[in-house]
Amino acid sequence: MLLLLVAGVAGGLTGSIAGLASLTTYPALLAVGLPPVTANVTNTVALVANSIGSVSGSRPELVGQRARIVRLGAAGLAGGIAGGVLLLLTPAGSFERIVPFLIALGSATILVERRPDVAVDRPHVDPHLLPLGVFVIGVYGGYFGAAAGVLMLALLLAALPETLPRCNGLKNVLMGGANAVAAILFVVVGRIDWTAALPLAAGLFLGGRVGPVVVRHSPARVLRVLIALGGLGLAVYLGVKAYG
Repeated sequence: MLLLLVAGVAGGLTGSIAGLASLTTYPALLAVGLPPVTANVTNTVALVANSIGSVSGSRPELVGQRARIVRLGAAGLAGGIAGGVLLLLTPAGSFERIVPFLIALGSATILVERRPDVAVDRPHVDPHLLPLGVFVIGVYGGYFGAAAGVLMLALLLAALPETLPRCNGLKNVLMGGANAVAAILFVVVGRIDWTAALPLAAGLFLGGRVGPVVVRHSPARVLRVLIALGGLGLAVYLGVKAYG
């Protein structure tokens, strides 16, 4: 329980800051003896607590984004449902060979900063395509999940004329909704190990609550580099695992 609590705090911090919560939480579940499938669904359910903590900590960054949350949140929820259903019907292993490249691309994109004079007029991604992108990442998050937050943050930074903290706060809401609907599906099928999920969720909530505060008071350029390096490291790890 102590191991899972500590892993949850670390995962909550990295999840709310960089979208990399599973980098610590999933291995911790495997380390305490859970089989991979049970660890995967238990991790998804516990991550709901991370979303609650990170969204509550992101309230200052979410001011003025209500319309955006409603519009993009619907796309994220639909994607999460679709991804969760796919996971229940098909093995997640079919994504293993393409996931490292997706994560590497998203991580590299985070490093690209737009100049202030082109932030509104010429975004890297057409804002009209943003709901579709949110839906696709929601599907990925509900189905596989590894570094889905990194991909979502990269998309929002490329499509919106907003700062890193405000995009990160929006990312926390969107990924929280997609993750929650997938978690509901997993609870229904009854594959959750609650003795592991509860201490992990407690740590995730604590870490998630503190993460947005760290983002708010940290240099944006430094955070971009750290998030990108974390994502690239995970991409290399998953690539070696898939192709090794």
